[in-house]
Amino acid sequence: MQAAQLMALRRMEVREVPDPVPAPGEVLVRVAAAGICGTDRHLFLGEFPCTPPVTLGHEFSGTVEALGQGVTGLTVGDEVACDPNIFCGIFPFCRAGRVNLCEANVAIGLQRDGGFAELAAIPAHRALPLPQGLGLREAALSEPLACCVHALDVAAIRPGERAVVLGGGVIGLLCVQLARLAGADVMLVTRSPDRRRIGEDLGAAAVASVDEALAAWLRGADVVLECAGVAETVQVSPRLAAKGGRIVIVGVMPRGEAVALEPYDLLLREVSLLTAFINPFTQSRAMALMASGAVHAAPLITREVGRDEVPRLLAERPGPAEVKVLVVG
Repeated sequence: MQAAQLMALRRMEVREVPDPVPAPGEVLVRVAAAGICGTDRHLFLGEFPCTPPVTLGHEFSGTVEALGQGVTGLTVGDEVACDPNIFCGIFPFCRAGRVNLCEANVAIGLQRDGGFAELAAIPAHRALPLPQGLGLREAALSEPLACCVHALDVAAIRPGERAVVLGGGVIGLLCVQLARLAGADVMLVTRSPDRRRIGEDLGAAAVASVDEALAAWLRGADVVLECAGVAETVQVSPRLAAKGGRIVIVGVMPRGEAVALEPYDLLLREVSLLTAFINPFTQSRAMALMASGAVHAAPLITREVGRDEVPRLLAERPGPAEVKVLVVG
C-alpha cells in the first residue's frame, strides 16, 4: 500500500509499504479521509515529539476491513473515526479519569502509524462507530472537534457571557460554534477575510484585528480562547480578558518557544490562565454534535488532495484562505 511517512526531521516520503495486519484486539481500517493538522507541521519541523519513521495522520475516518483476534462490538464494513490517543489506564492520571495526561500515552500518527495511508491498523477501542447522519468526510474532523469540546469544558462558558476566539483556523472556527452553542456572544479575531466570512456564517461577529476587538468590547471578554498557537495571540490574550475572566490556551505553540506575560496584571484582575490538551473522552460527543447538525464541519473543508501532496503541504505554510485540507483516495 501507499503511505506518507515522516522519515526524519523535515523529510517526508510517500512510499510503498506492506499492508498492516491487525494484531489481537485491533481492527484494520481502510482510510477514507485524513485531515492535515497544524500538529503534523510541528512534527515535520521537529517542534512536537514523535517517533520517526512513522506514517503521520491522527485525524482520520474509514471503514473496518478486517478484525484482529478477539475483537467484538465491531464488524467488517462498519464506518469509524479514529481516536488517536492510546492511554495506559494504569498510572494515576488515567485512574483519575484524566487520560489526556497519561504518562505512557501512545498516539496514532505520532508514535505509531496513522492515517496518511491506504490502510491503518488501530486498537479496536480507538475505532469509534459513526452515529447515524455523520458521513466519513466530516467524521475526519471529529478529533479536532473533540479537542475543542474539551476546551469548552475547561472554559465553562455560561449563557450570556462574552467570548473572544483568537485564530480563524479549524480549531478557532469549531470553537466559535461551540461557544455559540454554550450561549456566548462570540467574537472571532483573524486577519484572513476568507476565514472571517466563514466565521460570520457560523455566527461570530468577525473582526480584522485585536485593536478592533478591544474597541468593541471595552470591558473585555469573559472567556478568551487562544486557538492560533502563535506567540502574538498568546501574549495579547490578557489584554482581551475582562476582570475575573478566563484565558484558555488551545492552540499548540512550538515546543521550547516562550512568551512574556505580566503575572501582576493577571493577579490584580484575577484572570485565570488555563490550558486544554487533546480529547479526554470527548470524541463521541463531538461526533454526536456533528451528526445532529449542531456543529458544521463541511464549510471548514477547503481542499481535498492525494497522499502524494502531503510532503509539499507540510513543508509549506497554509494559505490565508485554507482551513482544513483532507487527504483522500
